[in-house]
Amino acid sequence: MPRPPNDTLRERCVTEALSIIEADGLENLSLREVARRLGVSHQTPYRHFPSRDHLLAEVVRRAYDGFANHLDAAHTPDADPRATLYAMGHAYLSYALDRPLHYRLMFGTPLPPHDQHPEMLHSARHAFDLLREAIAQAYPSTPPDDLDRDALFVWSALHGLAAILRSDALPALGFSEQALEGHIAHIFNRIGQALEAKT
Repeated sequence: MPRPPNDTLRERCVTEALSIIEADGLENLSLREVARRLGVSHQTPYRHFPSRDHLLAEVVRRAYDGFANHLDAAHTPDADPRATLYAMGHAYLSYALDRPLHYRLMFGTPLPPHDQHPEMLHSARHAFDLLREAIAQAYPSTPPDDLDRDALFVWSALHGLAAILRSDALPALGFSEQALEGHIAHIFNRIGQALEAKT
């Protein structure tokens, strides 16, 4: 059976790396294991990735790209600024719930050194800038020095909410699926009230 052209090998390595992480955990990712699963010599992946960290950085970069694109789609500068911020919050949660592996790679695993892989977090910075911009537009009286802190506050709240929603805790505590949207809306309103109180 003929092998795919060599220029697709890089993509196959990335796809296989993601499969290994999902099935066996990050600790089992290695270039040798990628090569074994692809049925190529153990040196072949090194043509595209000098080390495991380079491969992992590429996997993480793509996760952040998808995340930033997802937030970009909800970021509508011409709409009501607070509605845009609300939509971005929902986009954050939907990404976390719909792409749990990618979300865990971004926020729940040790990453390669970012100074050695500067492109890895490029889209992460873009996503954070989107959040800062949305807060500045929704709450224009926010002092410039507070924008980073307020963005970190919103991010922390959404991250905690995403973690709870991905757990089995809510049903066990008696929170029904039907009422969940109302609970999320209440939390978003509380975040808005906290941002309003500072301006």
